[in-house]
Amino acid sequence: EVQLVESGGGLVQAGGSLRLSCAASGFTFDDYAIGWFRQAPGKEREGVSCISSSDGVTYYADSVKGRFTISSDNAKNTVYLQMNSLKPEDTAVYYCAATEMGLCTRASYEYEYWGQGTQVTVSS
Repeated sequence: EVQLVESGGGLVQAGGSLRLSCAASGFTFDDYAIGWFRQAPGKEREGVSCISSSDGVTYYADSVKGRFTISSDNAKNTVYLQMNSLKPEDTAVYYCAATEMGLCTRASYEYEYWGQGTQVTVSS
């Protein structure tokens, strides 16, 4: 059974940091790309970042470039999203997702597997 489990969300003040984790199981981790998406109330789901597990190629949305860093520990089948200099507009439910394409894509419909999400709230 494929599972993606996010953790690490919480409440933080503006300027603070959080590290999200996405633990994957039930599929060959190296064959997939793992993406992070977020959705704020009343807004569409937004692609935040992605990493290709096979070659480490990464992608970042313009809104998080320079503040967020995605990394992968293939031995642990886990992807991390280090979020620094957080802003109130980063408040959202963050989801990790896996795509069999193996290459990063911004299109959420390309991702076959999704986690349950973790809430990130940034207070001003």
